[in-house]
Amino acid sequence: MKGLRLLKDLGDRDLIHDSTDRGALAEMLNEPPAVLYLGFDPSADSLHLGNLIGVLMLRRFAEAGHRPLALVGGATGMVGDPSGRSSERNLLSADVLERNLASLRAQLFGLLGSDEVEVVNNADWTAPVGFIEFLRDVGKYVTVSQMLAKDSVRSRLAGDQGISYTEFSYMLMQAFDFSWLFEHRGCRLQVGGSDQWGNITAGIDLIRRRVGGVAHGLTWPLLTRADGQKFGKTADGTIWLDANRTLPYDLHQYLLRSDDRDVARLLAQLTMLPVDVVGDVVAEHVSAPERRLAQRRLADEVTGLVHGSDAVTSARLAAEALFGQDQLTVEMMAALSGVVSSVYAPQEVLKESEALLGLLVNSGLCTSRGDARRHLSQGAVSVNRSRVSSPDLDADDLVGGRFLMLQRGKKERRIAVLE
Repeated sequence: MKGLRLLKDLGDRDLIHDSTDRGALAEMLNEPPAVLYLGFDPSADSLHLGNLIGVLMLRRFAEAGHRPLALVGGATGMVGDPSGRSSERNLLSADVLERNLASLRAQLFGLLGSDEVEVVNNADWTAPVGFIEFLRDVGKYVTVSQMLAKDSVRSRLAGDQGISYTEFSYMLMQAFDFSWLFEHRGCRLQVGGSDQWGNITAGIDLIRRRVGGVAHGLTWPLLTRADGQKFGKTADGTIWLDANRTLPYDLHQYLLRSDDRDVARLLAQLTMLPVDVVGDVVAEHVSAPERRLAQRRLADEVTGLVHGSDAVTSARLAAEALFGQDQLTVEMMAALSGVVSSVYAPQEVLKESEALLGLLVNSGLCTSRGDARRHLSQGAVSVNRSRVSSPDLDADDLVGGRFLMLQRGKKERRIAVLE
């Protein structure tokens, strides 16, 4: 039974939190292609790491022969989803929303490919609907008590901020999306994070009341870390899937630092590895946790899915340049130049007296030659990972005849490229 196999795989990955009748859902999935959809919030111009679980959910259904729709909220994005929030969202301007939608569309195609997923925009069917028409065709079928019973609304009403009529109406808009896709695209399943269950069931109820149809919903648990912190967040902010917002190296490093208590679940949910392979990786990891084999596999798999195999290679080389013991190579330095800032200078600077002082100042590691000399005397300056005290340089210091890794203190680094 194809449907049961798919649902079992999702269950083995702990990717089912709530669902409609499991037997009926499996029966629907037994005969591909079933149409399903997942909505993406356009409040930013990039997906973040937490969104990857949903992106891969669409891919899992596509590989099982089904037809996923990725919905970008051109209409709902103008309102804002109150789910999981204690305060009102700031409304986006039309220009910002349009830029975000274009970026998300391109990113989804990059992650999934146009052969695996179709991207749709709910503004296409919502914008033409008038207010009176919406009240008659949607609002008539949803009771206020039904809406008040949803967790997303009840939690906001219990707080100090309350909820505006705008955000209160969000549930109706999402229900209308499901109903429209059911009637016009044959979509019978909506998937999402567990915080979307109230919105999903509102759509299922609307379909039943308006057209007498049967639709299904399935949610997965929201990703959290064992230490209680929100997954995909750091002290510096969100881990984005756009390489211009979060470097592939930083994504790789974030995953490498995953807690042992989290890594098995992350491997199952954020990669396309078969469940039995995940089990083998975790078993090998448990036998020698100090080697962090599971974290390495996780970082490689996720970075590869998001940015490609070349990004994985570069992230590894950059990490080896920063933290490894092997001799620095041109490949390491080239990879590192995409991670830390670079300063460029002609080869002739090597002939200058106290050339290192000038490079430290020009790179921004030191504020003046006097400041650079002071750091040198304190043993706080390293060149190519080795602590130095001399302010002079020569050609033998260059890696590959053109690179230097300059460091002040424990964390401040620059790449000097001598042309």
